[in-house]
Amino acid sequence: MSRLTDLVDLDISGSKKVIAEYIWIGGSGMDLRSKARTLDVPKVEDLKQIPKWNFDGSSTGQAPGEDSEVILYPQAKFNDPFRRGNNILVICDAYTPTGEPIPSNKRAAAAKIFSHPDVAKEETWYGIEQEYTLLQKDVKWPLGWPINGYPGAQGPYYCGTGADKAWGRDIVNAHYKACLYAGVKISGINGEVMPGQWEFQVGPVEGISAGDQLWAARYILERITEIAGVVLSFDPKPIEGDWNGAGAHTNYSTKSMREEGGYEVIKSAIEKLGLRHKEHISAYGEGNDRRLTGRHETASIHSFSWGVANRGASVRVGRDTEKDGKGYFEDRRPASNMDPYIVTSMIAETTILYKPSKRHFQQLQ
Repeated sequence: MSRLTDLVDLDISGSKKVIAEYIWIGGSGMDLRSKARTLDVPKVEDLKQIPKWNFDGSSTGQAPGEDSEVILYPQAKFNDPFRRGNNILVICDAYTPTGEPIPSNKRAAAAKIFSHPDVAKEETWYGIEQEYTLLQKDVKWPLGWPINGYPGAQGPYYCGTGADKAWGRDIVNAHYKACLYAGVKISGINGEVMPGQWEFQVGPVEGISAGDQLWAARYILERITEIAGVVLSFDPKPIEGDWNGAGAHTNYSTKSMREEGGYEVIKSAIEKLGLRHKEHISAYGEGNDRRLTGRHETASIHSFSWGVANRGASVRVGRDTEKDGKGYFEDRRPASNMDPYIVTSMIAETTILYKPSKRHFQQLQ
């Protein structure tokens, strides 16, 4: 008699069909939704082989009940680490039947910025450090923490090893390998400062693909925690008090920054970010004010600062970048629940397309 796991792992390659899991972002801006359909092809070689599809937007907070049809446009595909074989995950964005991006579709606006000739020629690279917290399912309290209690103070947990310092490593390692299988450019993992908190990094990835890759990695992590019976939290300050929050530090460079003389380009870009600090903060994630306090390796949300090797600044420049006179910088302000389409395109727009007047620079000084 077959067991359920036998059927889940059943090899369907002989059917010469592909299961495509369509993935999109729901109405809250952070809730990932997905559903599957069968494609009548033995293997998907190109996005053009994946048809548009629709869903009931009234059930996701993305359309009214009297006109609920929303159309999914396939934008990026990945190998499916859950079904394996030739089956795929498909990152989509959402449109009205007339072809207009719905309000929660942030990818469409980002794509316009990245397709601008001045942005495209700069070959923008991103590396995003996604922090997250694993919670016990029934009590919504960090994994490994005593129920209604607290572990020892922060200190031994960052990149820690041991049963009393690291909780959830199997989930983290499963996610790492699943992302590599999927084709996500995951570049590393580590335990974070608060126990029960971890980080993975995606990048370097160019342009709009950075958002596609991070959302794919988030979806895979959601599925793995679902299997493990653990709740995944992207709250930027999951535990109040003397505990580190969770961010999505965004490392960034342009072609000009990576070439000789790039350090001056970097400093000019950082000055522009300072001029639009409030605008960026308003788009860098919900609840970020609880995280950006000036403590726990953050700068205050109310002011902009930058420095070399300074993790208490809004923007950090690495020692190697200063030494080499070229390279990248890290925007440390984005919260763990930020939308990467918004953050990456906004950084590109401000540093490349924004042309402040001399008066604006004088105000910054």
